[in-house]
Amino acid sequence: MTDNRLTWLIYNGSSGSFDRTLLGEVTVMLRDAGYAPDRVTDCCESDNLSTDEANRAGVELIAILGGDGTLSRTIAGLEGFDGAVLPLPGGTFNLLCRMIFGECDSIEILNEFSDGRLTPQRRACIRGDGGLLALSEVLAGPGATWADVREELRDGNIPELLAKSIEAASESTAGPMVAVVDPPRGRQEGYSGVRIVPDPSGMTIAGYGAEGFLTLLQQGAAILARDFRAGPHDDLATAKKVVCRSVESAPIPLMIDGERSEGGPQVAFSLDTLGVDLLGPADGR
Repeated sequence: MTDNRLTWLIYNGSSGSFDRTLLGEVTVMLRDAGYAPDRVTDCCESDNLSTDEANRAGVELIAILGGDGTLSRTIAGLEGFDGAVLPLPGGTFNLLCRMIFGECDSIEILNEFSDGRLTPQRRACIRGDGGLLALSEVLAGPGATWADVREELRDGNIPELLAKSIEAASESTAGPMVAVVDPPRGRQEGYSGVRIVPDPSGMTIAGYGAEGFLTLLQQGAAILARDFRAGPHDDLATAKKVVCRSVESAPIPLMIDGERSEGGPQVAFSLDTLGVDLLGPADGR
């Protein structure tokens, strides 16, 4: 084995999906591949890592074990890092990891890494007003309150899950709808959710009606096995820029990589390239 490459490992110990056994397995597999973590950090118990600090230290690899929110926040803070980032799935949906690796779990991904089958890649991302950065998706509209329900799901709080489901179902049908105004596409009365996903050729834009979110959220605990993304929707466009506007000039609820946020009455999104290398399959799977 060659000399160990300087490596940092980041995880989210506060996540409802956190698995300490998996963290141990990841640590061992990195060590066996010649990347024994020199620093293991719970991102909820320390300040955000500094890109400058990592570059000064000569870190070659930063592995991140977590869900989409953890990956998005951490990777966004690593733009300008001279090394590579290895995202490992450890959350509810793991949208980013599924986009990169398909249905592989963390162990399968690390096996590919150990075999030298992963290469550094600059991936497409979405940037929006106010410094917004999304790696896997944006959902704009009252349907974004669905993210509040997912938070209770991660925490295992079933009574609160049911309460939030009712609240989100009401908001999804009665809240101000959002229309796609540039390029002008879809329903003039707007949608409960406009989903935007980055792709090198352009952002794919889809509109989800309130009825789909209502059906989903009224099922309460049954949300464990459901996902709005598979529901009925309108495929609207593929574009490098999109502007969403509240039909009632109200602030737009947002879900950024699974985490709740809020924008103004009109929000512009554009396709860009992420400013840090993520490791992914060399075959471009």
